[in-house]
Amino acid sequence: MAVKIRLLRMGKIRNPQYRIVVADSRTKRDGRAIEYVGIYQPKEDPSIIQVKSERVQYWLSVGAQPSEAVQRILEKTGDWQQFKGLPAPPPLLMAPEKANRTATYEAEAKAAAGVADAPAAKPAKKAAKATEAKADKADKAAEKTPAAPEVAETRPSDTKAVDPAEPNREAVAADAKDPAGAGADAN
Repeated sequence: MAVKIRLLRMGKIRNPQYRIVVADSRTKRDGRAIEYVGIYQPKEDPSIIQVKSERVQYWLSVGAQPSEAVQRILEKTGDWQQFKGLPAPPPLLMAPEKANRTATYEAEAKAAAGVADAPAAKPAKKAAKATEAKADKADKAAEKTPAAPEVAETRPSDTKAVDPAEPNREAVAADAKDPAGAGADAN
């Protein structure tokens, strides 16, 4: 019996997915297989190729002939070179691992909570920029106008009325702390 290692088509229209099978050469393409030894999904990025290396090596050693497409796949995985005694090819590209859905959800929830706080801060930033712009305009306007002499304003609350008959409160407080007055002369 002539045994072939070939592709068995699976999948949908315009989305082929193949199983790598060991089958009698007289059976149909999608007919009964002796053994399933791998999968090939060419539409994925990068293509998914999974081969049971030990089983492929066994079937090649007992005389199974790979089809051209399967031989190219085995050359990419290094199984054909191993069978022929040639040096191994560079490793295959691997797809990155999928992120955990719950971890992704939690990260997005935290980001959304941070975004919810940010809009409240944005108006404050805009208000601060607006006041800075007004202050800059006022400074420029002040530079253009001649400077008027500054007059100190005096308010009744700012000035203290000193009664000459009343003793100086600070002096009385200092005398109470140092009755001999030695501290003032020592310096």
